[in-house]
Amino acid sequence: MHLVIYEGSFWSDFAPLTLTRPAFLLRSGASTLLEKQLRALRPTRLTLWVRDELAELARQRVEVPSGITVSVNTPLDDEPALLVAGRTIHMSRFEVPPSPCVVVIDDPDHGSGWIKMAYTRSPGLSHADVFAASARWKALRDLPHTMPQARFPRHWADLVAWNEESIVTDSIHWTDAPPTGATMVRPENVHAREGVVISPGVVLDASRGPILLDRHCHIGANSIVEGPCYIGVHTRITPLSLIRPGTSIGPVCRVGGEVSNTIIMGYTNKSHDGFLGDSYIGEWVNMGAGTTTGNLKSTYGEIKLARGRSLVDTGRQLLGVGIGDHAKLATNTLLPVGGYVGVASMLGASRRVDKSVPSFRFITDDADEPFNPDKACEVAARMQSRRQQNFSQLDKQLLVYAQRAAADIE
Repeated sequence: MHLVIYEGSFWSDFAPLTLTRPAFLLRSGASTLLEKQLRALRPTRLTLWVRDELAELARQRVEVPSGITVSVNTPLDDEPALLVAGRTIHMSRFEVPPSPCVVVIDDPDHGSGWIKMAYTRSPGLSHADVFAASARWKALRDLPHTMPQARFPRHWADLVAWNEESIVTDSIHWTDAPPTGATMVRPENVHAREGVVISPGVVLDASRGPILLDRHCHIGANSIVEGPCYIGVHTRITPLSLIRPGTSIGPVCRVGGEVSNTIIMGYTNKSHDGFLGDSYIGEWVNMGAGTTTGNLKSTYGEIKLARGRSLVDTGRQLLGVGIGDHAKLATNTLLPVGGYVGVASMLGASRRVDKSVPSFRFITDDADEPFNPDKACEVAARMQSRRQQNFSQLDKQLLVYAQRAAADIE
């Protein structure tokens, strides 16, 4: 089966995280949205339709199971194809339709007639049609309509809200035995892959849901981990930490303090005390000691989400902050509910930061000024070298693109 996963012109709904990646590479539970799509749809052929500026990222860094052929931004040929929006999140298996059809939804942000999925034979249809919402793309709405089989998040806050369920769904595919050396509640719900290190005094409480410990992660002494929770490959939880339900921490992170119902993409430092709750954090972020997010209004009212220049109704009482890749937050940074911190911004103010901080800003008590992109690349290269990662030409191109794209939405 030929699967086409596409992003469209509304990729900014997930900014700042999608300034440097397509939405299908966002993390949810113990995997990415792309990994969930491949598991649910079981294609033999995969085409990714992305912004032209992200095509090389898709070619170089998207990994798929063996047996699946992959292409990027190639038009459809004569073979029938299942087209699925990249932001789609699958919590169960998907049944491929037996004949051409389409799923069309009404969206409060973008109006009616939004194509979420289509099964079609449309030779020549391309990623350019999706981004331009061409007549050829809109013609798919005339196919027979069918019911959706998956969820369609509006923004990163939905992924955070659904993360406990996503971890539980992913846990079905984990058969690994529990680790040794920890005090465990419901050990049958604790799954540890090879090389996991458990220090003395650790409590793994899986009474509410599964705890998934990926390869070579390290849980520091006297820490408490509460499921549902996922700890990624080579990630270290510092001693005396409290990792609460709904938390997913990607690979090669250093995380400490209290973290609750939060998704961290990977390669991020939050090694010290401070509360991080109901938030979504990108890659290569550094959060200084005492950095704390708000996640509840003092009025207990619903929180609006900052998304670039706009504020979006979420209907949620608990919501933290979305932080883009390569942001750096100084000690004791205070972050507002529903906040936005753009890519490669440097925050060093003693006051609570603004609701929306654009990308590539350098903010202190004395000034709020642009942060030089060349300097941002220099800082990124230094941080990546500390994780034995090379800051490549592609990494530089992504930051240059992020600065340009951010100017249009922030």
